[in-house]
Amino acid sequence: MERRSHPSRGARPRKRTPVDQATTALGKVAEKRGLKPQKPKKGDGAGGQRDLRVNVKTAKGRKVSSTLWLDRQLNDPYVARAKAEGYRSRAAYKLKELDEKFGLLKKGTRVVDLGCAPGGWLQVAAQKGAGRVVGIDYLPMPHVPGTEHLELDFLDEAAPAKLKALLGGEADLVLSDMAAPTTGHKATDHLRIIALAEAALDFAGDVLSPGGSFVAKVFQGGAEAELLARLKKKFATVKHAKPRASRADSAEMYVVALGFKGKETDQ
Repeated sequence: MERRSHPSRGARPRKRTPVDQATTALGKVAEKRGLKPQKPKKGDGAGGQRDLRVNVKTAKGRKVSSTLWLDRQLNDPYVARAKAEGYRSRAAYKLKELDEKFGLLKKGTRVVDLGCAPGGWLQVAAQKGAGRVVGIDYLPMPHVPGTEHLELDFLDEAAPAKLKALLGGEADLVLSDMAAPTTGHKATDHLRIIALAEAALDFAGDVLSPGGSFVAKVFQGGAEAELLARLKKKFATVKHAKPRASRADSAEMYVVALGFKGKETDQ
């Protein structure tokens, strides 16, 4: 029987063809058997919140409009985010976005919030280190730490004087998120909110310090020409903005005026 010869102990082992251990024959990175890559979860545009749809059924005695409102609230990612982060309303994120874009809130800023209930904007202003934060609203609301507010209709004749007394000096920023209850008639709703914005501007012209800023909610429409003309006369810069936190199907937007020129321009 022929015996195969064995290589001597001192002989070099035969070289093997190098193999790229990182890839398979198909050119893809090798994976452990049974493990598949997970697809990223789809976000909802509000801080990575998950898309979990809540279906709301029409209960006995509940109006369809109420059901639609409840459905929108339960499925609004900003509502969920506000609850998780301790804000009183989703509107807090509107002011946060406006502040990020225009630099409205600085440490020591003196702020007046018109239509402040339920207090989301007061919270944001206080958290940003504003020096003095006061608000007014006819709706009752709990106290927001670091701020003061009046439970009074801003359109009340006594409101401006009481608000100025509470402020105790000039303001650096006047905010107005006021909106009258909607009627469903777009032209009427637009005129009503423009009237509120003009009243807020009258107040701002009386309390703002030179260089101050003004922000007011308006609805998209064609009746704010006079308001814009007044703003451009009083402020160095006037812009429109619609924060991402504003609902896409809403006509609301904000007018932002920067660089108040002083009271002598308010004639």
